Amino acid sequence: MAINELKEAISLLKKFPSLWIPGIVGGILTASVWIILNLSGPFFAGRLLVIFGLVLLLFTTGLLVIIRNNEGDIRTMLTGGIRYYFRVLLPQLIIIFAVILIFTLVMVTFSLIGAPSDVGMVTALSIGFMIPIVILTFFYDTAAVFEERKVFDSIRRSIHLVMTHMNDVLAFLFICAAIIIGIIFMLMIIWEAFLYDKLEPITRYNETQLQTFTPEQLMAMISPEGMWITAVVLFIGVFLLLPFLFSYKACFFRKLTCGTPVIQQPTTGEFDSKGRWYKY
Repeated sequence: MAINELKEAISLLKKFPSLWIPGIVGGILTASVWIILNLSGPFFAGRLLVIFGLVLLLFTTGLLVIIRNNEGDIRTMLTGGIRYYFRVLLPQLIIIFAVILIFTLVMVTFSLIGAPSDVGMVTALSIGFMIPIVILTFFYDTAAVFEERKVFDSIRRSIHLVMTHMNDVLAFLFICAAIIIGIIFMLMIIWEAFLYDKLEPITRYNETQLQTFTPEQLMAMISPEGMWITAVVLFIGVFLLLPFLFSYKACFFRKLTCGTPVIQQPTTGEFDSKGRWYKY
């Protein structure tokens, strides 16, 4: 199943050039955060990252609307993004809160049992708990847009679809991971090619120097020129990955829901003497 939707996503990106707009916006925002991080530090970059994420959500939601309607331009993207913005944002916040809660519970549990606070172990356990949550709720945004579902209903719909089609979902996620790794690997080669002269001294470092090598030393080594080259590489990576992955996700969800019954909450009630239905 997942291969056919991959081809469909590629054809949609060719058919609707407006689907690339989230990639352009996301690439610009990501490159901007990187530059601000290096020029002003993490304080401003962290706050801008949250603001930029909220802005980007408008365009990715609009992308899903275009694919759902199988037509549209930038105007459709903006109006659709505004219409479904909070339908997507609210379940996203709930999922983020659940992930943070799990991490906090793991930290508190380690503290209560008196275990040594190994950051690596705590992080590994937290990731082990968070991965199933992310996978189960992966299609919350497509459920909210494609099926007009509300906050908790979109999360429930995603969990139901993933548990019903687990093998297909795992194949889809495997293909997504392969695409991400392939593009990142390609961009790393390009990045190293442009900065080869500046990075060449690292090849002469011994094992001790490599173990103590810090990101600050790397930034000092590549100089401001390297910072701008890195920003361009980040822009290209987000520009390629964001529209492609969201389009692929939308196509896969649409195929996944074909023939899948929509679960309706049972209602109870009765007819009155005039044949009118009263729900209670």
